[in-house]
Amino acid sequence: MRFLRYWFVELLRSRGAHSSAVVRPHGTEMCKELKTKVLRLLPPTSNGPSVQHEGHPDGAEVLRHTVKALKEGHVVAVPTDTIYGLACLAQNSEAVAKTYDIKGRNSQKPLAICVGEVQEIYKYCKVKVKEELLNDLLPGPVTLVFERSEVLNADLNPFTSLVGVRIPDHPFMRRLCQMCGEPLALTSANISSHTSTVAVHEFEELWPKLSVVVDGGPIGDQSRLGSTVVDLSALGKYRIIRAGCALSSTVDVLNRKYGLSEEPGED
Repeated sequence: MRFLRYWFVELLRSRGAHSSAVVRPHGTEMCKELKTKVLRLLPPTSNGPSVQHEGHPDGAEVLRHTVKALKEGHVVAVPTDTIYGLACLAQNSEAVAKTYDIKGRNSQKPLAICVGEVQEIYKYCKVKVKEELLNDLLPGPVTLVFERSEVLNADLNPFTSLVGVRIPDHPFMRRLCQMCGEPLALTSANISSHTSTVAVHEFEELWPKLSVVVDGGPIGDQSRLGSTVVDLSALGKYRIIRAGCALSSTVDVLNRKYGLSEEPGED
């Protein structure tokens, strides 16, 4: 799989409130008081996979650290194909509440879920479009909104019967979801109403509240627009909820290829 071309090493940082950090076995840096692991994702080299640094954790070990943190009910920061995100297990009500607290997010604003494969969408959503449409848009910078199924945690967005679902075009995120075996709740890594982030230092004030921060480097797009959000809960129709970074290509698929008609929406 593509994610195997990625190797991970820790991000050694020592400044400000983090100056008292101690280095743990395997080279994982942890904030002494807050136990925040900050791990760096290295891209593959032009000649193949990045070289693993002696004494530092490899990709499988960093994934294990992140999965362990999620399974223990913590919130982590992760890179996606659009912006940096905060993630927790969607089926864990306490972790979902913690995510809202960390962001200072309005409790009436929904969180999306993130899965690793298209087939998993059918477990948590009631899909009214062709599977070919899903495969045309996902993985990619699009959030598709469907009616939620009864399997999804009732405490996640209890104020609506709908839920947005993502499969980021990012090998680390897809593998993380696969290893967790359940959906992640996903939202942008920033304080609510603040600008979306495309580098980990931009949300450094949130680090003390997170168990793991995965540094994937600057997000390539740099637009900060986030994913295009489209409501597909009505048969034969679509509604754009947020234009995002992939509006034109998304509408082209929905309208021209599959003949869905657009309902008035909001940006």
